[in-house]
Amino acid sequence: MYRTDIARPIRLTDYRAPDFVIPETRLAFDLHPTQTQVKATYRIERRGAADAPLVLLGERLILKTLRLDGVEVAPEAYALTPECLTLSGVPDRFTLEIDVEINPQDNKMLEGLYMSSGRYCTQCEAEGFRKIVYFPDRPDVLSKYTVRLRAPKAGFPRLLSNGNLIDSGEEGTFHYAVWEDPFPKPAYLFALVAGELDVLEDRFVTMSGRTVDLKIFVDPGMSARAAYAMDALKRSMRWDEETYGREYDLHLFMIVAVRDFNFGAMENKGLNIFNASLLLADAQTATDLDYERIESVVAHEYFHNWSGNRVTCRDWFQLCLKEGLTVFRDQSFSGDQRGHAVQRIKDVKMLRARQFPEDAGPLAHPVRPAAYLKIDNFYTATIYEKGAEIVGMLKTVVGAETYRRALDHYFETHDGTAATLEDFLSSFEAVTGQDFSPWLKWYVQAGTPVLSLSATYDGDTQRLTLTVSQMTPPTPAQAHKAPVPIPVRLGLLSGAGAPLSFRFAGETVPEALFVLTEARAQWVLEDVTEAPVISALRGFSAPVKLTLTEPEAHRFARFRGDPDPFNRWEAAQSLAKALILDPHGAAADYAEALRATLTDPTLDAAFKALMTGLPTEMDLAQSLTPVDPAFIHTRRKAFKAELAAALKTDAEALYAALPAETTFSPDAASAGRRALRNALLDLIVAAPDSDADRSEATSDQAGAQAVRRPEGEAPLERDAAKPLSAKQKIAKAHYHDARNMTDMMAGLSALSQIHGAAYQDALEDFYARFKSEPLVLDKWFAVQAACPHPETLSRVRRLITHPDFDRKVPNRWRAVAQAFAANNPAIFHDASGEGYAFIAEEILSVDRFNPMTAARLIEAFGGFKRYAEPHRGLMQAVLERILGTEGLSKNVAELAGKALAG
Repeated sequence: MYRTDIARPIRLTDYRAPDFVIPETRLAFDLHPTQTQVKATYRIERRGAADAPLVLLGERLILKTLRLDGVEVAPEAYALTPECLTLSGVPDRFTLEIDVEINPQDNKMLEGLYMSSGRYCTQCEAEGFRKIVYFPDRPDVLSKYTVRLRAPKAGFPRLLSNGNLIDSGEEGTFHYAVWEDPFPKPAYLFALVAGELDVLEDRFVTMSGRTVDLKIFVDPGMSARAAYAMDALKRSMRWDEETYGREYDLHLFMIVAVRDFNFGAMENKGLNIFNASLLLADAQTATDLDYERIESVVAHEYFHNWSGNRVTCRDWFQLCLKEGLTVFRDQSFSGDQRGHAVQRIKDVKMLRARQFPEDAGPLAHPVRPAAYLKIDNFYTATIYEKGAEIVGMLKTVVGAETYRRALDHYFETHDGTAATLEDFLSSFEAVTGQDFSPWLKWYVQAGTPVLSLSATYDGDTQRLTLTVSQMTPPTPAQAHKAPVPIPVRLGLLSGAGAPLSFRFAGETVPEALFVLTEARAQWVLEDVTEAPVISALRGFSAPVKLTLTEPEAHRFARFRGDPDPFNRWEAAQSLAKALILDPHGAAADYAEALRATLTDPTLDAAFKALMTGLPTEMDLAQSLTPVDPAFIHTRRKAFKAELAAALKTDAEALYAALPAETTFSPDAASAGRRALRNALLDLIVAAPDSDADRSEATSDQAGAQAVRRPEGEAPLERDAAKPLSAKQKIAKAHYHDARNMTDMMAGLSALSQIHGAAYQDALEDFYARFKSEPLVLDKWFAVQAACPHPETLSRVRRLITHPDFDRKVPNRWRAVAQAFAANNPAIFHDASGEGYAFIAEEILSVDRFNPMTAARLIEAFGGFKRYAEPHRGLMQAVLERILGTEGLSKNVAELAGKALAG
């Protein structure tokens, strides 16, 4: 049997305003690894019912003293449980002092105050502050904070918190610092860091002429690796001023990098805390993807200063109000920095890889959920990426200028408050005079709408009639869905792929924006001079699945020449999916279209690299019911090999024309050239060996046996005299000649696809070079976990016994467990069920001390009912086993229960 005693959920309909507010909070920390003393002094005012008790939330705290207006409260005058402290009969205005003791060193949940690499660090979103001190830990209780930190000077020279430093000094072998944040904030934005840190400093002059000091704190000796993050920060600050009119409001902005962190980063007011993997970079240790993510996340957390901090969310049901809006802002920033066409494709790839499966499975939930058990479980792609898509649609339908006026209204009207989605939409109504309530349906309905489109062309009247309809499939707890507003950017092409203009709404245009608001509609286009190819949903103007009735030739026309880059890429992906999933699908025509793309001098390298990539196995799984992982893996591998064989000469010539760079620059153009060269390498190694190579390929078979044995056993002998195949030679040279981490990882990944002795040699070389670099070593673990080779599961089981593996370090655990479950479907879904058992073991192991991180891997089993047997039954058994485990956390129990019930 499995658990059914999951705790009572929190529901949006039960929301009520707080009975008490706390205008002022004063905190004093006497930092100690196992006995940190926290003294809180609150100025409290009643806002609710006269008889309402004061309820303060707290977990894992030792209460030392409690004083109300200076008088100690006797134990019998309050109620204390493991989760809250309740005082009845309190006055309408009073001062409350609370002294507690906490143990940061023992806090392996990485919530509240904990120790990371000998330093003190906090993570309070969503409900971590209650693990520091008793408080009404909810986002609609905003307070002004003054914080005093005290610690030994030895080992803790940096004492940091939110706001501005107003005092500091020494007390013998100890020292202290006092920080004041002049802006009211919810408790989840509180931050504290203390320890030995180097700092990179700079300044920024705001649009009003104020000088802001910028400081990025990192591990000793790592300040040079924060240079790109600093540059991204300054560009983000200027962009937010120019694009949104938002100026930074403190005299100091700080970022701290820590290694042990459950999230990517956290936007604490004036003191952002980052997972070091999203902050530190140089050419020798970071890939282009790392640089892109650093740029994006630095911008994201900085943009939160307004969309999240100055205007926060009323309750956690409104989480998308800050996250979806801020993701849209950081995506727009990245588009301005790196090119909107390429950025849009990358954003949609992420949406489809993470959010569409979420919408299609038992873990589907609205962008604004109706209920939750643990809010930690709702930091999802639906909240973030789908939330961003809704903001993007709003901008599309009102236009850039009106969008800017609406956001100005939103920030200015709700500054210093905790807002709701209704508040956000009301700003659009205020500046347009229109009703935006229909857009709320995007926030309250789960599931991905399916947009169907068919066309009828009348050559005599040159009239094109488009029939469009929408339908959102049922999701858990939502069987029936209302129509939502769907903006559709649409253009036409000739059969040869050339743009066609048409007449609509009295104007001759190359494209038009339509908004479908009902379940079904017809749109009529005039003066269409020939039977057209439809180019619908340009720029992916809405997060929907498009079903377009058309011949295959139309998709090839878009593939070869659609002026909308997204739809050109989309046509290629759609064709590839259809051809791969057809057991008789051939690659010849596809290869010809891709050849034309790769040799087109008008296209930039980054776009060509994206066009070269085939749909992933997870992408393909979304288009097949029931899902057969072995069939998908086999067909994709065969199609890629056929494509690579057809393009072998072209790929090798283009690869040779893009020599490895001797000097590294992280700019978009340079990154695009590297991306194309590495995509070509991936294509080259996918080609079947020639007859000459096959006679030499026994080295591959021998090398496949020469894998690292468990600790204490010697590796098998290698036959170094046996020659490598031509593609092994290219991949090996790519790895060893690399002068930056991007190319080195591309070479290592290519070798992992071939496997064999050259791959093992490269792994050993990589480890020897970077064993003292934790962030780089994560890549070493991850590339092995993602290798689609039958030997991989045995290798992964050995990796978790490796001396450098530590489950208590989220980055390292994710580099193995998440890389395996998310990036290696062929082996994870092995029919033996061993991959499922391995991930279940890891979830249960980590759940004992870090439930938040463990729960995120439940999504690997979320869509089990869509899979063919034996996978469906094996995954169901794993979920039942997890739910039957004693002492299971609420985080894992909630998601596993939903996955099983769905």
